[in-house]
Amino acid sequence: MSLQDRDFYITIEHACAYYPERVCQNVIPDPNITMQAEFYEQLGMIGFRRSGDHIYRPHCPQCSACIATRIRVADFAPNRSQRRCLKQNMNTRVKVVKAAFTEEYFSLYKKYLNRRHADGEMNNPTAEDFKNFLICDWSHTHFLEFRDNDQLLAIAVIDKILNGLSAVYTFYDPDYASRSLGTFAILQQIAHCRARQLPYLYLGYWIEQHPKMHYKTNFNSVEVFQANHWQALLQK
Repeated sequence: MSLQDRDFYITIEHACAYYPERVCQNVIPDPNITMQAEFYEQLGMIGFRRSGDHIYRPHCPQCSACIATRIRVADFAPNRSQRRCLKQNMNTRVKVVKAAFTEEYFSLYKKYLNRRHADGEMNNPTAEDFKNFLICDWSHTHFLEFRDNDQLLAIAVIDKILNGLSAVYTFYDPDYASRSLGTFAILQQIAHCRARQLPYLYLGYWIEQHPKMHYKTNFNSVEVFQANHWQALLQK
């Protein structure tokens, strides 16, 4: 079934996760139709994201701040700080593993959220929160596992879509924040795209004026989805 044959709906207004004084809405595919990986992969190429088994794209009544972004892998070249990050983590072992719940992964996830997002809605997560947010039965999802010897440092959750990888979420040990593990995770996802000859890494939504989103435009060769098509971001 093509995108043109699907019905889409607008959700009711709810609190914005980035600006507490604002409300937001999402456009979602018909929730009565069972989602399939092939349909999700098509949606991922036009700015939709996955959270658990929910697919959405912001469609807010008075705001268009959330802009979908992706990196053109073939044109990407690390800058000086990113090369330094790669060198700093050169002994980190990176492994592709099955997307699954383990106590080790959950312990790291809980530590990350409780230290880095203590004032947010995701703090004090349960095992079910982990499973419902990161794992999905119908998507082509894997984890990138980062270790220093046997020490688990980070997990990057990635979905395979038609023309690239979608960076769903990354969590890491806050005790190793000086190693810039969030940046390293994106660099390794770019490398993973190259190894699989995939042209794009989808980074999710960027908000130009929001400090938590600045890291996405630290990477060059970024494209944004605006006016219903992808275009190069003119970086300042």
